[in-house]
Amino acid sequence: MGAPEAGRLSRPVAVGRIHPFVAALFTGFTLALSVMETNAAIGPVFAYLGTYTGGGEHQNGEGIYRFALNPRSGELSNRQLAARTPSPSWLALHPSRRYLYAVNEVEPFSGGGSVTAFAVDRASGDLRPLNTVASGGASPAHISLDATGQWAFVANYAGGAVAVLPVHGDGSLGDAVCVRRAVGPVDASHTAGADSGSAAGGGQPAAHAHMIQADPGNRFVLATDLGQDRIFSYKLHPATGQLTPVAGQSFVSLPACAGPRHFVFHPNRRWMYCLQEAASTVAFFRYDSSHGTLSLEQTISALPPGTTGANFSSHIALGPTGRVLYAANRLHDAISAFQIGLDGRLAFLGESPTMGRYPRSFAIEPGGQFLFACNQHTDNITCFRIRPEDGLLGFTGRVIPAPTPACLLFLA
Repeated sequence: MGAPEAGRLSRPVAVGRIHPFVAALFTGFTLALSVMETNAAIGPVFAYLGTYTGGGEHQNGEGIYRFALNPRSGELSNRQLAARTPSPSWLALHPSRRYLYAVNEVEPFSGGGSVTAFAVDRASGDLRPLNTVASGGASPAHISLDATGQWAFVANYAGGAVAVLPVHGDGSLGDAVCVRRAVGPVDASHTAGADSGSAAGGGQPAAHAHMIQADPGNRFVLATDLGQDRIFSYKLHPATGQLTPVAGQSFVSLPACAGPRHFVFHPNRRWMYCLQEAASTVAFFRYDSSHGTLSLEQTISALPPGTTGANFSSHIALGPTGRVLYAANRLHDAISAFQIGLDGRLAFLGESPTMGRYPRSFAIEPGGQFLFACNQHTDNITCFRIRPEDGLLGFTGRVIPAPTPACLLFLA
């Protein structure tokens, strides 16, 4: 399937005349090399795996597992149970990299879900529990931290609430200082806006917050609601952790039953890409960092052209150079790759089967050479090499046993 235009960036250009986007690409490549050299200097690279627990169907995990990564071969080895904690389905690192946080995607804690904080032993990779607090809602699905490390943001899938938790000096978490609950109607129509052959027909007749994250400037916080088909924008008040809706455009709407799930910002801070779970689409937005607002520029299928049949898109991430975007598709059980043009628009490059079923998420290791898919229904992680010439994925043959993998996080 179409490959990038050969030699497009190979001609020497005077430094003063380099296009800003091209300069950003070279910067990204240089940073990737720098990270690889730093990793070799400071010691081991650890991978932490969040799993689903409970013993039911596709709930075979016991908590958070730790692996050692060989950054040259892509091998994950020495699996250890680092922490017993219920259904840590999403993980996040503190900016200091001294603390790790896990949502507990359950409902019984204080009438809702919970979040657990851990201290990280950088030498051994061991996790030491600090505390567990309520997540501000039920079934938390995502956690992230602001750039200062003072605030943790949590998206609670059941009920649609998003919450802000203070991070104390010792890395532990405080009770929520801000909880924003979903308001407004939910469109439960069956087919409007859904791509042919997608799984959007069932609808999502309830609010379902799925992801929350600060923008690159740490001034605004964006949150997706899969049930309301909206991406909300909030102004972050750094002294108090309060979130207030952005004036003039507190949210953008996606087509009914599209199901916005995960998003990612481009390194240039001006582009944002959002993956729709039910409609199996990727939306490209231009981002106004001065006002925290989005404007839709393009919507493209997350699947290869002409694909039919049910699918649930799950996760999205940028490649190490910022030139390629990846999107995982469950049921279709593959990862699509898209070329990012100089204007930010996407073009389908190709796809790679994940060699397992139901890829819930994937992660790219710090050196930018390998991508790992978490195949939830086949209890394994599969490893792919990222081709530097075009960003397409090649299966390495490595299949790592892992119980009900949900989220993989690297510490370098």
